[in-house]
Amino acid sequence: MASTAIAAFVPKPRTGSDDVVIIGGGLAGLFCALKLAPKAVTVLAAAPIGRGASSAWAQAGIAAAVGAGDTTDKHIADTIIAGDGIVDEAVIGAMAAEAADRIHDLLEYGVPFDRDLEGKLAVSREAAHSESRIVRVKGDMAGRAIMAALVAAVRKTPSIRVLEGYVAEELIVEDGRVSGVVARDKAGSGEELHRITGTHVVMATGGVGHLYEVTTNPTEARGGGIGMAARAGARLADMEFVQFHPTAIHIGKDPAPLATEALRGHGATLLNSAGERFMLPLHPDAELGPRDVVARGIFAEVKAGRGAFLDCRTAIHDFEAEFPTVYGYCTAAGIDPAKDLIPVIPAAHYFMGGIWTDIVGRSSLPGFWACGECTSTGAHGANRLASNSLLEAVVFAARIAETLKSEMRGDAPANWQAGSVTTDEHMTENDHPNMVALRQTMSAHLGVLRDGEGMREALRAILKLEAESHSVRFDNVITTAKLIAVCALNRLESRGGHFRTDYPQEMPFWKRRTIVALDQANAIIPDLLEG
Repeated sequence: MASTAIAAFVPKPRTGSDDVVIIGGGLAGLFCALKLAPKAVTVLAAAPIGRGASSAWAQAGIAAAVGAGDTTDKHIADTIIAGDGIVDEAVIGAMAAEAADRIHDLLEYGVPFDRDLEGKLAVSREAAHSESRIVRVKGDMAGRAIMAALVAAVRKTPSIRVLEGYVAEELIVEDGRVSGVVARDKAGSGEELHRITGTHVVMATGGVGHLYEVTTNPTEARGGGIGMAARAGARLADMEFVQFHPTAIHIGKDPAPLATEALRGHGATLLNSAGERFMLPLHPDAELGPRDVVARGIFAEVKAGRGAFLDCRTAIHDFEAEFPTVYGYCTAAGIDPAKDLIPVIPAAHYFMGGIWTDIVGRSSLPGFWACGECTSTGAHGANRLASNSLLEAVVFAARIAETLKSEMRGDAPANWQAGSVTTDEHMTENDHPNMVALRQTMSAHLGVLRDGEGMREALRAILKLEAESHSVRFDNVITTAKLIAVCALNRLESRGGHFRTDYPQEMPFWKRRTIVALDQANAIIPDLLEG
């Protein structure tokens, strides 16, 4: 990359006060900013806040034990089972216990969660949950409604300054402590780099779905924040565990529209082209089995040429009213879900790996915190339980805010919000040829099914793309892909979202999390490539 001048930007708060820089304008970043009020916060968002964030696309809702007969202990137990043996029980215990409080926070911010005739929160059931505990908005519009409410709240909060169109490229590390970020404006196309400093930095940049050819995630979800943290020296965890949503609507769109799991929770079934319910012999819960099991079942049908289809024809009484988002996707593709089967395919959907944090969101680097999908807190283990993702985002965002507020001096200056920058632009980094090649490689060899030979081929291709990179942003992306490949090759078993056809069984030795730094990963690559 050609040398570019770096300009100082964003004046520090008045003497005697601290400030926080949050990288990311999705659910985790905005919730953390709101909970930090009245402390000074600067939010960097590559796109207009609320857009370009996976949170806005979440259809189902938030898992919380608020329904009749449900308990936090049941929620914890379901999560541990889904996580295939490596869930951090202290973390999920804290998450489940705080779920009701975070739902209350969201209600106060104006989120219109569905209620029953008695005015109580309405809850639905999803795969691998033993109880109905998914708090939703208009059936399948939770993500959109939550983000709209939070964006409105942020705009009204004077202690939050938002810099839209600022794409972070590198963390600033001085004297062993993260003290800011280098970012490029104009949705990443600006010629000038800006050095934005803060007393603390919080990463909330989302997941990695766009590393794969078929994904439900927006273009921005390409793992850049995770790679940026790794290159700065942060520890990573569980990088081999990618969750594929079983039922993306298979109509050739990128990103692929999602057919929410709540449809199967309402009784929709999965059929192949012969009309067979192929999940019945694969898991006792059939269509409501864990996501990794259902994804492999669908993947096998698609690969065998039989295809996979979601049958909602009798299960959903009024599809347009109950699931308006999915209904819109279907009708736009010429599918009437009341009469037609919906073609589906597994798609990269959620990342259980990411920046390692402790139980309050603190990373291994001083001054650096992280929340949301870019993290690996241990809450999800090898396979996330449905609708625990939004819960994790708000719980850890709140925990970071609570911890930082106790450490920070002073409140935001009166004119702090006046420094905000708004834009209608999105990131301009389209899929250049090397990004296309990376997505093809990841899908071919590090997807639903994996094996050593294919993953070694993928790692060689990734290393070649890394050597050819001329962009700091692509350096960040390719670093994340490399870490996924290294950790997947290193784990000689199948567990949760990581399924190896050459090691199809779980192994007691591997019943543990993976913790790694970039230099450690680089050191073992030669041995991994030798097989």
